[in-house]
Amino acid sequence: MLQGRCLCEGVQYRVDGPVKYASHCYCSMCQRQHGAAAGSYANVASADFRYTKGEELVAEFASSEQGRRGFCRVCGSTLTWRSTERPDRIAVALGTMNPPYDGPVQHELYPENKPGWVPGK
Repeated sequence: MLQGRCLCEGVQYRVDGPVKYASHCYCSMCQRQHGAAAGSYANVASADFRYTKGEELVAEFASSEQGRRGFCRVCGSTLTWRSTERPDRIAVALGTMNPPYDGPVQHELYPENKPGWVPGK
C-alpha cells in the first residue's frame, strides 16, 4: 500500500495495489506544472486509488485532449495525471508520497526535452 498527501495536508490518498511502473516525464506540460525538469509519477490501477481526506479540495485541469491533471485547490500540489484514453489507469505524483516512494523508475518520457542543467544530459 502507498499513501500520500499534498503540501498543506488537506488532501490525502492511498493506493491499495501495485505500481505498474514509475516514470519521469520531460514533456513541457509536466515541466511547467511541476516547476521542475520532469513530472515523476507512479502508474497504478484507477480502482486501487482513492482519496482518504479532502477529495473536495481536488481540482482537475484538462491540459490536453489526452489528459487531466489533478491538484490541491489550497496549496497547488500536483497529485495526479489521468489519461482520457486509459481511464483504468492513473498516474500519481511520486513527490507526494509519504513515506517517499523507494521503487525503481523504469521509464523516461520525452527525454529529448530534458533540460541541459539536469545531470547526465
